[in-house]
Amino acid sequence: MALKTYKFRLYPTRKQAEKLQWTLARCCELYNAALQERREMYTYTGKGTTYNQQAMQLPEIKGIREEYKDIHSQVLQDVLRKVENAFKGFFKRVKAGKKPGYPRFQGCNRYDSFCYPQAGFSLENGLLVLSKVGHVKIKQHRKVLGNMKTCTLKREGNCWYVCLVCEVQSVPRTPYTDECVGIDLGVSKLATLSTGDVIENPQHYRRAEKQLAKAGQALSRKKRGSKRRKKAVERMARLHRKVRNQRNDYLHQWSRRLVNTYETIVFEEIAPANLSKRAKPKQDEETGHYLPNGASAKSGLNKSILDTGWSTFIARCEYKAENAGTVQVVKVDPRMTSQVCSGCGTVVKKDLSERWHSCACGYELDRDHNAAINIKALWLGQSHQEAQAS
Repeated sequence: MALKTYKFRLYPTRKQAEKLQWTLARCCELYNAALQERREMYTYTGKGTTYNQQAMQLPEIKGIREEYKDIHSQVLQDVLRKVENAFKGFFKRVKAGKKPGYPRFQGCNRYDSFCYPQAGFSLENGLLVLSKVGHVKIKQHRKVLGNMKTCTLKREGNCWYVCLVCEVQSVPRTPYTDECVGIDLGVSKLATLSTGDVIENPQHYRRAEKQLAKAGQALSRKKRGSKRRKKAVERMARLHRKVRNQRNDYLHQWSRRLVNTYETIVFEEIAPANLSKRAKPKQDEETGHYLPNGASAKSGLNKSILDTGWSTFIARCEYKAENAGTVQVVKVDPRMTSQVCSGCGTVVKKDLSERWHSCACGYELDRDHNAAINIKALWLGQSHQEAQAS
């Protein structure tokens, strides 16, 4: 059995949309109140509180604030679980020595979803039935398989979506070939395969950059709290949502093609968050003046790296391969893969601007293609060593 999420667009009536927005506002209010209680409890007693202790207070809260009776009880419980998970993540990061990031209060514009974790929802005759809300029109573009476990209502701008998590029986899928393919990720091209095939990078954000810049300038001119500013914010969110949907659709299509075609998919193990860090400042030791450090060029490269969505692409391939059962996605260390000649193994030093690999052995090909072949060879070498060791 495996968990699968189905996301559908909702088309609530005006009254239902107001009810959903009202519920979201009450959930945000409860989240902040629970967070405040935990902070005060620790400040005055030196001890924290737990989810169970806060959940036991819900009946008393409903007695004081009767409007909470118009929200399904499990929705309110799930809000408290969010607070619990936020603190668990905080303490986990503290123990790991990472930047902890203390849980913070959520504004009404940042709190965008609430969940029915077990009951209170169903699908009937093309409608989503929600307890305390009603029958909401849903665009169910595909059949929902398995048993529905949770239902999450999500707000994106002015649009509402539902995410149904279902427990489904995984059906193994045999790929078209039993081949192994190495993949080198890039910026000018999304990916280059060891077979020589190329996945182009459509650069969705770059294409929408002028529109986003104009929308941002219009937003900055609007007075805070005005209706015009609210409309400008909605337009900005709509443009970003379109870019995000385009990118996700493109990555879904290509990850599906790769999983359907190859038995083993080998990626380079990269960390986009580290690659997209801002350039470090350079300072003259004698005068103390700051020197040119290429920050402008680095910021443009960072934007292009984040626009490609490398991590999302790998994650799409990983979970699709897991559902297929017979396909595996692996990662190898990418060090020197673009410098080593895939024909003879000689190290040929190249700057990042050099996009063509040329070796004294006569082996010439595209730099990314050469790296993809080396990535595949690394995995085959590792698997061969493991087979011999066993």
